[in-house]
Amino acid sequence: MAHQTGIRFLLNGKDIVLEDVKATTTLLDFLRLEQRLTGTKEGCAEGDCGACTVLVGRLQGGALRYETVNACIRFLASLNGCHVVTVEHLSGPKGRLHPVQQAMVEYHGSQCGFCTPGFVMSLYAMWMENPQPNEAEVETAVQGNLCRCTGYEPIVKAALAVNQYGTPANDYLTTERDNLTAKLKAIQPEARVVTGPEDDRAILPLDAADLAEVLAENPKATIVAGSTDVGLWVTKFMKPISPVVFVAHLEELKRVELTGEALTLGAGVTYTESEAAIRDAFPHLSAYWDRIAGWQVRNMGTIGGNIANGSPIGDTPPVLISLGAEVTLQKKGGSRTLPLEEFFIDYGKQDREPGDFVASIRIPRPAKGQIDAAYKISKRRDEDISSVAAGVSVTVKDGTITSARIAFGGMAATPKRAAGAEAALVGQPWGEAAFDAAAEAVKQDFTPLSDWRASAEYRSLTASNLLRRFYLEHDAGTAGAVRLAVA
Repeated sequence: MAHQTGIRFLLNGKDIVLEDVKATTTLLDFLRLEQRLTGTKEGCAEGDCGACTVLVGRLQGGALRYETVNACIRFLASLNGCHVVTVEHLSGPKGRLHPVQQAMVEYHGSQCGFCTPGFVMSLYAMWMENPQPNEAEVETAVQGNLCRCTGYEPIVKAALAVNQYGTPANDYLTTERDNLTAKLKAIQPEARVVTGPEDDRAILPLDAADLAEVLAENPKATIVAGSTDVGLWVTKFMKPISPVVFVAHLEELKRVELTGEALTLGAGVTYTESEAAIRDAFPHLSAYWDRIAGWQVRNMGTIGGNIANGSPIGDTPPVLISLGAEVTLQKKGGSRTLPLEEFFIDYGKQDREPGDFVASIRIPRPAKGQIDAAYKISKRRDEDISSVAAGVSVTVKDGTITSARIAFGGMAATPKRAAGAEAALVGQPWGEAAFDAAAEAVKQDFTPLSDWRASAEYRSLTASNLLRRFYLEHDAGTAGAVRLAVA
């Protein structure tokens, strides 16, 4: 099959054409080492500190949309057909500071300055989408940016004051939007892209059918969507992952379909792209979704990737299993659908045949009488990995619990249902006694491990207490409504 051998993208105001791009070359290394754009900093090299934040613009449904990403774990080859914007490209009228930069100066939002370019880019992205944010929205926008000296108060004040120094209507990305859109449309690929040396090969399929062909030819290839996990395999463990098949650009995997029966998400849909539909169909997941990593990671990470990696501490599998989600796997010649809990077989092992890729996830909408909750317990409230994650779904009819689906992450080698706790609830009257019994039963459902995130004893006690919490939060007869602000 004929294919392209290089990638092409826009970098600030330049057209970049590169041949022989290694799959594991990061955007950060390209910016700093090749382009000498050193305003983008390297801090953690794992997508946690935000010092490397840049904007990436891509065409979505024909429209140009920008989002913050961590350049340290974003692979260069995945940027084919995109527009990368770094802090060096920001400017105000007549060469003065950009409004976001000016606000940071006026409100003393920077001391050592190492984190400042990343904060500026995050606040820039927020300001372009929401020029009148409230404090909570600012805090969400900078979840993925760490500051060790100034502290967040002056940065938040600066973010709330940006409009004193300019408006998005006069910003370069607004005034040049039509021109940039036309340029990106002109450089979209018309064939499969294969680039890089044999031992570090990058492949970008043209579409989903071509993806199936690529995986049939390369069944042991590493599939990369947002690279929020695989990126660390390279930056932290120097793990060889060639050949790498990039899929984040495939529109067929970006489907978001909400009907009266279910929400269907393509495997390439990011946390950010799914947010509106999730809040609509499953309001109980709103706060939970905000606690999945930081904004940059939510812009890159995909639901399908979180499932396909099979991590026992992944944020989405427990809550999706509790809701009865199904996963569709596709390969050349066909597809198959199975309950999400059956996809996870053992640690590091999923029910995937050679050539399979996760294509979509279907989540049934709640039925009448269904009560749902999602909990994430972690050392830090924001941008942290779960010690324990839980999804609880209970259906009550005429005062009796008729069904229960309870799933936990961080309690076993895979995300797993709590069969004993479910059995203790089903058929019982809704009440404290039933949930006390379930809280005791869940201790027998799992034999968790101790690690640096939590001890086995802590995890077991936490799982039990989350079931008691679920009851207290949803029992209409409990004296004084119990609602905890921090999950």
